[in-house]
Amino acid sequence: MKATTADIGWLSDPTVYQVNRLDAHSDHRYYRTMEEAARQAPMSMRHSLNGNWKFSYAVNAASRTERFYEQDFDCSGWADIQVPGHIQLQGYGQLQYVNTMYPWDGLDGVRPPHIPQASNPVGSYVKTFRMPETMSGPLYISFQGVESAFYVWLNGQFVGYGEDSFTPSEFELTPYLQEGDNKLAVEVFQRSTGGWLEDQDFWRFSGIFRDVYLYTVPDVHVRDLQVRAQLDDSYATGTLHVDLELLAYTDGRDAGASAELALKDTEGRVVAAAKGGFRDGRLTLAAEAGEVKTWSAELPYLYSVCLSVFDARGELVEAIVQKAGFRRFEMLGGLMCLNGKRIVFKGVNRHEFNVRRGRAITTEDMLWDIKTIKQNNMNAVRTSHYPNQTLWYELCDEYGLYVIDEMNLETHGSWQKMGAVEPSWNIPGSLPEWRGAVMDRAQSMLERDKNHPSILIWSCGNESYAGQVILDASNYFRERDPSRLVHYEGVFHNRDYDATSDMESRMYAKPTDIIAYLESGPAKPYISCEYMHAMGNSVGGMHKYTELEQRYPMYQGGFIWDYMDQSLMARDRYGKEFFAYGGDFDDRPTDYSFCGNGIVFAGRRVTPKMQEVKFLYQNVKLQPERTGVKVVNENLFANTNQWALSVHLYRDGAEVYRWNGEAAVEAGSEAFVPFELPSEVVVAPGEYAIHAAFVLKEAEAWAEAGHEVAFGEGLFEIAAAEAVVAPAGAVRVVEGDVNIGVIGNGFSVLFSKQAGSLVSLSYGGREMIAAPPMPLFWRATTDNDKGTNLGFEAGAWYAASLARKCTSVVLEASEAGDWATVAFDYAFSISEALRVRIAYTVHADGSVRVRMDYSGAAGLPDVPIVALSFKLSAEYSDTEWYAMGPEENYIDRAFGARLGIFSRKVEELPSPYLVPQESGNRTGVRRLRITDAQGLGLQLSAASSAPVECSVSPYTAFELEHAAHPYELPDVHYTVVTVAGRQMGVGGDDSWGAPVHEEYRIPSDQTMSFAFTLSAVDRASE
Repeated sequence: MKATTADIGWLSDPTVYQVNRLDAHSDHRYYRTMEEAARQAPMSMRHSLNGNWKFSYAVNAASRTERFYEQDFDCSGWADIQVPGHIQLQGYGQLQYVNTMYPWDGLDGVRPPHIPQASNPVGSYVKTFRMPETMSGPLYISFQGVESAFYVWLNGQFVGYGEDSFTPSEFELTPYLQEGDNKLAVEVFQRSTGGWLEDQDFWRFSGIFRDVYLYTVPDVHVRDLQVRAQLDDSYATGTLHVDLELLAYTDGRDAGASAELALKDTEGRVVAAAKGGFRDGRLTLAAEAGEVKTWSAELPYLYSVCLSVFDARGELVEAIVQKAGFRRFEMLGGLMCLNGKRIVFKGVNRHEFNVRRGRAITTEDMLWDIKTIKQNNMNAVRTSHYPNQTLWYELCDEYGLYVIDEMNLETHGSWQKMGAVEPSWNIPGSLPEWRGAVMDRAQSMLERDKNHPSILIWSCGNESYAGQVILDASNYFRERDPSRLVHYEGVFHNRDYDATSDMESRMYAKPTDIIAYLESGPAKPYISCEYMHAMGNSVGGMHKYTELEQRYPMYQGGFIWDYMDQSLMARDRYGKEFFAYGGDFDDRPTDYSFCGNGIVFAGRRVTPKMQEVKFLYQNVKLQPERTGVKVVNENLFANTNQWALSVHLYRDGAEVYRWNGEAAVEAGSEAFVPFELPSEVVVAPGEYAIHAAFVLKEAEAWAEAGHEVAFGEGLFEIAAAEAVVAPAGAVRVVEGDVNIGVIGNGFSVLFSKQAGSLVSLSYGGREMIAAPPMPLFWRATTDNDKGTNLGFEAGAWYAASLARKCTSVVLEASEAGDWATVAFDYAFSISEALRVRIAYTVHADGSVRVRMDYSGAAGLPDVPIVALSFKLSAEYSDTEWYAMGPEENYIDRAFGARLGIFSRKVEELPSPYLVPQESGNRTGVRRLRITDAQGLGLQLSAASSAPVECSVSPYTAFELEHAAHPYELPDVHYTVVTVAGRQMGVGGDDSWGAPVHEEYRIPSDQTMSFAFTLSAVDRASE
């Protein structure tokens, strides 16, 4: 559409989504010389307009300064705003987070294509610039991302209009330029018909949030290029085709223009060449590259396509270097294959996000992200749910990640309401008035991104139901680019449009549902475009998905939801920063903390969940034994000889031997690598752990040398030859009217009949017990627990944990006087059948053996945890664990944990999830030491054959339960120790109703016993 004046009516007209905008084109860079191009120097024909702009804010169109763009309107008194950046993160308007519903739901009853009028924030931007001296010729402007609709003027004259927040909008400025200062004016509206198509699960921002720059072009300019680096059927021989399209010249400058191609490897050697002349502004250069190194995420080999463009006089006018990877992605025998090999996506969904900058992320953010993703064995990213900045794709090409590139389309709230499918007013559906805008978004993404080998799949968007419009977009992708497949999940809800997607894609399908599909004789391979909803303390049961990889060839992986918490930095009423979520900015409507689904915290720190992800996603499986390690290489292309093999042997957590070597195991094969453990190190009784790992021999772009790529553990035990001898000495028992004391050399233990528990444990005059041990059946609900209404379904266990009745106190002492046992029996109001006995046996050395017997009762809901909890003073602030670690783990999320000795400050043990909840648990606890700054404290120990679960925290389960933010937690006064015979898993199939898998729950009628020993610790004397 062409126009010379702006029309505010375009905002609510779905058929108008661009005015005077240039056609989409490839994102290649171009230079004046090949030397500049080869070293990717700053583009002299590009000039950034990032930085301070003058700015005015209005809550709606009626209150905006309407004619601010005119030449004589003085904006010098306006405030400054940073570009790129969001308006709402720079002191204007309302921050708001919503998931599926539209942000105006309940406030304005509009239906598409109409938009809210009373609340449609407007940002008016002004930037003054002069034509850079380094630039001559025509001038263009590129807006890489503006949300969600904007108008542009230069020197008072209308330039153009654009929608689609996440692909570039470019306009020619040449006709409007003047000598000296030029006034660029941009008016950004938050609401438009484009906003109906952008109902993603994210913060609702607006403004110019990606780069803005001016650019010029040489006399003859390649406007668009497409690199097709193809492989033959052997997947070894490459053919290169490069399609070039010149800018459409009307003055004949392109007559006689030509181009030369040189394909160079990473050493700079020319491996193929071609040249030719343009005809009608187009040219295809073809070259046989011979045997090539292929591109994959495992081995991301990139060639350089060096293009020299000449004018009719034969003078070089433009130089381009475009990276290219030879790879072939196709459907073979019903399977998605890369270079002839069945691929498995070990993926994650990733929003562009920064805790302070929102979606205006930086180069540093992207580098941190891609290194973190690579370091943790993920091989694929879905750009949820919009095209990313160009740099991200370049990094994926270079570092090696498979990409599902998703177009900017989500209309979730138009067809799904509170989980119910109700598409009565779904858009775009099959409505012709929405087809142009949707197809434009598809074209803008493909044309910009088509040269990136990392992109294997085009996605038609997210959660927009189904219909002819999206099917048309899918067919466009196939016709325009047959080298890639097409993805769309929404057809799951309407199989009339099943042809939209080349693969079966589902969200949050349970493992049993996936198996049912895979065993039904399906026509399409399966992926989970979203699975393992990682909200809060989650990702339990992930192994049930990854175990399908080898069982079912048509299971080809999935993408975790999601990469990073979308929380924003804010300050509480006392000025202290905290991670804020929906509702914290008085935003209504909102979906509150549902933005916290990341395996990475918003501050760019990995969560404990990443430990499980890294292990279950590793391509190489290591199974160490006493005589060697079995290596199963599930890579498609990479041999294990690129890494060093490291083996460590531990006895009771202490290292006693190490071995370093190598193992050359071809991709897709397995081998046994022998090593010999010296006989003298495996003689002593104890529990032995063999840790085997592949580590980087040398630093890679994404990790330092020594980084662990794959890990495996093997355990064995050598039993003691003699029975354990009971501690020597004697104890004195004093039974009073209220208390029972057990006293020995340097210690005393006091039990209260009145309190119904142990109330004092004193070593050397130091009291250890700040609050007595009591049975605990409740954990602070996780986000997944809340999603299953655990508080409603199992709230009786909360009550049972707060109130119990001690029905009897039983004292028993040995005739020899070397031990005494005090046992407490408890009854609970929630069931007459429920019984708990806690018995404390005090030995002459001061150790106290604690045994808890749980006799369950039928008819009650599953119990969250069967545990004993007590408090120490907060001065006991250091811990050392011989347990599964190093990060928190649970019975359904312990595959990535390893047995070892780990230490943490107590304050570091609770994980800083967005909403306080159960966290910090360790399974397989053999020993736990809790000490003060002088090394004095308490040790908890359990048999390696019957370890316990433990958590140590500054907070009780109930304090965590009732805090919606970390700042709501009380000041720290205690160290809270919880010892469990069993805690239910954390789950993670989804966060709105999926229960923890049955084998990781605790039936209420289960009978359970567990035991551990308490003793004094004096680290200074050890």
